[in-house]
Amino acid sequence: MHCNMASVLIIAHAPLASALKAVAGHVYAERGPTIEALDVPSTATPDEVQAQARALMARASGPDWLVLTDVFGATPCNAAQRLADPAHVRVLTGVNVPMLWRALCYADEALDALATRALGGAVQGVLAVAPTRPPNQSTAALARDPACDHLDHRHQ
Repeated sequence: MHCNMASVLIIAHAPLASALKAVAGHVYAERGPTIEALDVPSTATPDEVQAQARALMARASGPDWLVLTDVFGATPCNAAQRLADPAHVRVLTGVNVPMLWRALCYADEALDALATRALGGAVQGVLAVAPTRPPNQSTAALARDPACDHLDHRHQ
């Protein structure tokens, strides 16, 4: 086990950061003290967000941080990029729940490995999900059923 468990800072457009922190608590309640959330209002500047993030990070016991942001090029990400430090801070953008949960699951790993795992979780967590149908009922059968005529929207 890596001796310095990384902390996670979520910087995202309000109220996404707080919502993601709450979702993290569903599965990783014990990690609560090592997760910080910074909700960024639409009026915030990157300088303001960076200052707030540094204040949150100063409260932590360990030096390593994985910073997760929502959208590349937006204010939360622009501020987070200024926090990046090759020794102690990695920044990933495009945060989603699989990324966050993977980061929390492997938070005891070295920072580079943790960032790689979190990124993998984000990518592997995005899937196209096929619609489900009741057993033994096909789309063709629904289309032939006069009670389902309202499902045929080709006339619009």
